[in-house]
Amino acid sequence: MRSTFRVLFYVKKGSARPNGDLPLMCRLTVDGEVKQFSCKMDVPPRLWDVKNGRATGKSVEAMQINLAVDKIRVEVNRRYQELMQSDGYVTAAKLRDAYLGIGVKQETLLKLFEQHNVEYRKKVGFNREVATWKKYCCVCKRVREFLAHTYHREDIPLKELNLTFINDFEYFLRTEKKCRTNTVWGYMIVLKHIVAIARNDGRLPFNPFSGYINSPESVDRGYLSQEEIKAVMNYKTANKAHARIRDLFVFSIFTGLAYADVKGLTTDNLQTMFDGNLWIITRRKKTNTESRIRLLDIPKRIIEKYADQRLDNHVFYMPCNCHCNDILREIGKQCGIKNKLTFHLARHTFATTITLSQGMPIETVSRLLGHTNIKTTQIYAKITNEKISRDMSASATNTVWRSNSPLALVRPSGFTEDPSGRTGARASGPSVRFHRLPLLTDMTAAPSPTHRPLRARAFLQKA
Repeated sequence: MRSTFRVLFYVKKGSARPNGDLPLMCRLTVDGEVKQFSCKMDVPPRLWDVKNGRATGKSVEAMQINLAVDKIRVEVNRRYQELMQSDGYVTAAKLRDAYLGIGVKQETLLKLFEQHNVEYRKKVGFNREVATWKKYCCVCKRVREFLAHTYHREDIPLKELNLTFINDFEYFLRTEKKCRTNTVWGYMIVLKHIVAIARNDGRLPFNPFSGYINSPESVDRGYLSQEEIKAVMNYKTANKAHARIRDLFVFSIFTGLAYADVKGLTTDNLQTMFDGNLWIITRRKKTNTESRIRLLDIPKRIIEKYADQRLDNHVFYMPCNCHCNDILREIGKQCGIKNKLTFHLARHTFATTITLSQGMPIETVSRLLGHTNIKTTQIYAKITNEKISRDMSASATNTVWRSNSPLALVRPSGFTEDPSGRTGARASGPSVRFHRLPLLTDMTAAPSPTHRPLRARAFLQKA
């Protein structure tokens, strides 16, 4: 049954102030139940219109009274809608208490965000990563800065979140923080997760992200060519720390392992398989998918080089990722490499230069990288110009496309050949001139004796 709801404003007679003004009251009626509360303002009796429930006239005082009445009416209606969405029913007492804030616990965004981060920090080391926790803390910090900059407040109730808030936050990130599209997309994913927590436990009855559209841009992360790989391998330095990081980077290039997987590699992951070769049998730390990689000679030698420097049963000792990338950036500059060297770039290089460009099927590359979806592998692996050239050369040597005899001319129906063999003419109509096409010939192989010559349509030109 539909609920009946009414808001009425009136002045309380018999409670006049010393100056004669009367207190303004608001009466709420829901399904016959009546509750009232004070509007915290006084109204001169001469200005009040009892029938319309508003002040009369166009004086400044009357306009201020009517503005206050409109604000209260709008806020009461908003509270009514929120109670209907969250609880499914409304009483006059609940509506009055919701408007006055009596017995209502205000859930705020930053409070929920900080509570989530505290709980997430306790899970780090078990089934959560410290880098993800730091990302949540960073987004929480940006939201706090945004509220202070745009809304001039320290926090915001969850029920005040809407699409405007989401769009304003995106605009703040792009303009004030100079964030790029993919960074903004990552921040919004985190904020959306916090909002989902509030929605799932009933603290937020609606979705403020409804209607919001944002997607990441496709970024070409690049890869190293064979010449650039050789330049890194031939890089000489007296600094042992730099040499170690260079070797670990080369190891990642020839195995496709990410930084976290190289750091977590243990001697138990090194196994001699059925073919007598040494393999890495591990699970990716990011996705927990199995990855099986047969070791080539170069990574084998790197493992042997640092065999006497192992801690516990870890194959390598690795500094933090930021420190490694700083050193790799310096190595890249000295080697004249334009791409920014990172362990993630090494993984892309393995997919493109080491495997796919050498003719390895993309299904095998996907298995080596530990991907669950081949579309992810297509992002990593790029088709190089060298592979295109080799594939076209292989196509050119196919006997299907070889012929040493001239292309035969195709005569359109209705044409008769002149005894000279130079032109064709219709019984009536203009003459037509045939142009012989260039011969498509493979100069590297003899033609097949059983192959029929390749035919093509002659271009016709009106005489």
